[in-house]
Amino acid sequence: MRIGIIGAGAIGGTIAALLDRAGHDVAVTARGDGLAAIVAHGLRLDGAWGEHVAHVAAAERLATAPELVFVCTKAQDAAAALRDNAEHLGGVTVVIVQNGLEALEVAARILPESELVGGLALYAAQYVEPGHVTVTAPGSTYLGDGPAEPTDAARRAAALLASVMPARATSNFVGAQWSKLVVNMVNAMPALTGLSVQDTIRDARLGRVVTASMRETVRVGLASGIRYASLQGLSHPLLRLFAGLPLGAASALPRLMARRMGSVPNLGSTLQSRRRGRATEIDYLNGAVVRAAAAIGRSAPVNAAIVDAMHGLERDGAYLTPDQAAALPTR
Repeated sequence: MRIGIIGAGAIGGTIAALLDRAGHDVAVTARGDGLAAIVAHGLRLDGAWGEHVAHVAAAERLATAPELVFVCTKAQDAAAALRDNAEHLGGVTVVIVQNGLEALEVAARILPESELVGGLALYAAQYVEPGHVTVTAPGSTYLGDGPAEPTDAARRAAALLASVMPARATSNFVGAQWSKLVVNMVNAMPALTGLSVQDTIRDARLGRVVTASMRETVRVGLASGIRYASLQGLSHPLLRLFAGLPLGAASALPRLMARRMGSVPNLGSTLQSRRRGRATEIDYLNGAVVRAAAAIGRSAPVNAAIVDAMHGLERDGAYLTPDQAAALPTR
């Protein structure tokens, strides 16, 4: 099958390499050093799902129309990437594998004639160096396209992906997006401090801020009428319970999540972006909580403070000390 991957970073590079290994005709888009490395040496994958070097077609834009496309850019880059490749995406099934809550809405405005499917990657992968990605923790990818049952397009895309990695079509994709958003609350503290996810959660002071941001996210979702989907050990009943717990008791949930990540330091996608000198997805993660709260007449002070702190650090390239990060609000 002819498959396009827009954005060959940690997530897109993993998908591209696994589909190439399975014999599909894969073309990827990349830029700068990443593109040069893929053209010269191929796309190297290693880690939890084995080793493979994928010698795929690579350019800044897709050259021809594929049969299926996975868009795996960072959320802030999605609109520009879709516009750059729009001439080859009309009428094609396009899977938007992204964090946040707005991916399908953004894509629908740019590609009104395409079949759009949302994707949520629950595996952990790191962009080690240009052209080289490592899967540090296996996990499933969930595909869907709204609050109801998945469409045929979502089922077909999930079946293809499931042939090379754990993947499934899911109902209540909106609830799954919110559940993933709760999981992604562990990303900000590493990007603020330069520490791994596991280290920030093990630190009792930093862990309190992480827990507070997660709890605030769950509360905003519940107040917005969201029914959380079951994924990565989370469920609607569990998150309802979590939302009502005192902060100390609630911290058991992120600690459990950290243990499930294993011993390999998980940097989180936001810290990886900072280390590469790229803008982060903070406005589409913690910022999404702030916007969702405002939409229902509420505030999200914990997540708002995290967004403000990240923007400050992005301007000067610094990190917070643990003491500074621990001083962020928890209510």
